Amino acid sequence: MASTQKQKKAAPARAKVRPAGFPTRQQVMDFITESEPPAGKREIAKAFGLKGQEKIALKALLKDMADEGLLDIGPARAFHKMGGVPKVTVLRIVDVDDTTLIATPERWEAEGQPAPRIRVVERGKCGALTIGDRILARTEEAGKGWLAHPMKKLAKATEMLLGVVEEMADGKLWLRPVDKRIRKDTPISDIGTAKKGDLVLAEPTGRPPRISARVTDILGDPFAPRSFSLIAIHKHGIPHVFPEAVEEEAVTASKLPLHEDKREDLRHLPIVAIDPVDARDHDDAVWAAPDEDPANEGGYKAIVAIADVSYYVRPGSALDREARKRGNSVYFPDLVVPMLPHQLSSDMCSLRAGQDRAAMACHLVIDAQGKVKSFRFSRAIIRVAAVLAYENAQAAIDGEQDNALLEPALKPLWACWALLRKAREKRDPLALDLPERRVVLDEWGKIVSVAVRERLDAHMLIEDYMIAANVAAAKALEAKKAPVMYRVHETPGRDKLVALKEYLATFDIDFALGQVIRPSTFNQLIKKVGESEEKEQIMTQILRSQTQAYYAPQNMGHFGLALGSYAHFTSPIRRYADLLVHRALVGAYDLELPAPKDKAIPDRSSLSQEDYENMGRVGEMISGHERRAMEAERETIDRYVAAFLSAHVGEVVKARITGVQNFGFFATVEGLGGDGLVPVSTLGAEHFFFDEAGKALQGVESGDRYTVGQRLELRLAEADPINGALRFELPDNPSPRGSPLKRDRTRPKIHRGRPTNIRHIGSSRGKHKKR
Repeated sequence: MASTQKQKKAAPARAKVRPAGFPTRQQVMDFITESEPPAGKREIAKAFGLKGQEKIALKALLKDMADEGLLDIGPARAFHKMGGVPKVTVLRIVDVDDTTLIATPERWEAEGQPAPRIRVVERGKCGALTIGDRILARTEEAGKGWLAHPMKKLAKATEMLLGVVEEMADGKLWLRPVDKRIRKDTPISDIGTAKKGDLVLAEPTGRPPRISARVTDILGDPFAPRSFSLIAIHKHGIPHVFPEAVEEEAVTASKLPLHEDKREDLRHLPIVAIDPVDARDHDDAVWAAPDEDPANEGGYKAIVAIADVSYYVRPGSALDREARKRGNSVYFPDLVVPMLPHQLSSDMCSLRAGQDRAAMACHLVIDAQGKVKSFRFSRAIIRVAAVLAYENAQAAIDGEQDNALLEPALKPLWACWALLRKAREKRDPLALDLPERRVVLDEWGKIVSVAVRERLDAHMLIEDYMIAANVAAAKALEAKKAPVMYRVHETPGRDKLVALKEYLATFDIDFALGQVIRPSTFNQLIKKVGESEEKEQIMTQILRSQTQAYYAPQNMGHFGLALGSYAHFTSPIRRYADLLVHRALVGAYDLELPAPKDKAIPDRSSLSQEDYENMGRVGEMISGHERRAMEAERETIDRYVAAFLSAHVGEVVKARITGVQNFGFFATVEGLGGDGLVPVSTLGAEHFFFDEAGKALQGVESGDRYTVGQRLELRLAEADPINGALRFELPDNPSPRGSPLKRDRTRPKIHRGRPTNIRHIGSSRGKHKKR
């Protein structure tokens, strides 16, 4: 009996032993299918004890099986069943289904079969993953589909190259990249139907160092209207075309009844929307009036009404999945890539004047000191009295423009804001008044001007009302112990504070690291500087010392605003985080409305269980989308600025140094922006020290010093609209080179690495040498 039991226990081990001798096709298939690690030729040969000529025969057999469609080859020369997925393979994340990431194999060569959509099971090992990421994953079949378990996050592949086709004097074609960080052009091996000057997408072919480009998509004229935005959209992989199902659902959702009898009716109030003159959508409106309650003498009542997007975009719907995938709207000078289809973002969810609209209303009671005494939320129906540009609202208040709403709407709003401003001053949030560039285009998409946006009281008024509503939303949800998608801004880290201290020391400004750091700490620094020339550069350096804000369900406070609890509530048309806060409020305060009769629209508009369970994951994802949008918007502005300045190449302009490195310094044109490099090689033959702490280059013989914030005149040597790059020279240098689109490829190459006329004094080694 004991012997029989031993035999039963030993059986599984023997089952893995393969018969000696050359395997049949079926035996090879069985081994590959059952093998836990990836099975390559070496593993198959070892399993069947093959040697010498048998290995050569195995190679031929495997090739035959691949030709017959029985096998496919994956990464590391591992074989797998044709039509299947390797057990360990490289995947690219291509989509989001609800909160589940969807990936496809990076290499898929099964002829006639579409690449499988594989669900990614995240375990926190790879950090936050998002669309475009590459992962090494273990895969398994599950039911009728596949699952992927990430093992490692891989570097993003530079598969697609975005650039402009250039023809050299010798007739050869090159791809000039649109990313100014890429300094190397790529020879084009296959141009397809593209022609010289086209903006194209291409894929690299060959092996380093002989990489060439094969053009796959023609995007058109890089200087045509909207092309600069298209460059950013393609470069950053921003979803910009809505699937047909999403568009259809938006049309259906836009027809939902408002349920006027079940909403709080606020149509009698002279509520107004105050927005930028070029705003494409209007998702917030405000109203205020003196509080008639004797217990709140000198206080005000206010309403911040926000488009009720959660009523139309419901958890689990196609609209919801697409909105989460986008995370936010992206705003370019010439177009908007909206988070929601136009049927909603520009129509039913846009608070148009004189039209009934569904709104989520935040009712505030503010005392005479500007403190919010109480708040409540309701689903309401509103009719905006007017949509005003900031400039027009300000002109009416200043008495420069007549407006029928001045007495009933604007004056009470300003009077209530005076109270909110009192509370803001007491809180003393971070006050960095840095200029913001605005690109003005004509009706054909051509640049009219690039100017700094004027900062008006009207801007600050709306900002303070929105902050008050955001704080109320966070506190309301906390009171109900409901989930909150917080807007988090943490205290600056020590490393950045040390760097700031060293920087300020170059201006003889002391900054103690041992103190408790508050926003007021930085405000006091700015006051010390006063209106000196260094004010803007010091504010810029303070901004760089701050951490990046993000979304998370864990509350870490908002350092910059000096607030303990803060959530985004006021822009659900353009931010997914706000939509989640609206849903949470609907559930916490029982604001659900009757279910739609159309069964294609989900019943509930409150936060779903899936929303709740995936708050952390979604917070990471939409924070990444926000950073992507900011980078794309900034790069596009830089391209427009370069295009505007391209007509001024050769001219001397007033500039300010924005950054210093060992290879040169960066400068920006005063009032316009756009960073350009002044290479240290153009500063003369003398040696320069790089003072890392002081952010400066200093000539050894002359003592000439170039430091961050310094104002000087420079000649604009080159302005490249394709990649947004500028290049400057000192005015006494030789004449600038020609047009960036006709570069002389015969001129000497600029060698990478530290220039020969630079000595570094920022490190401990440099300081030792100096002593």
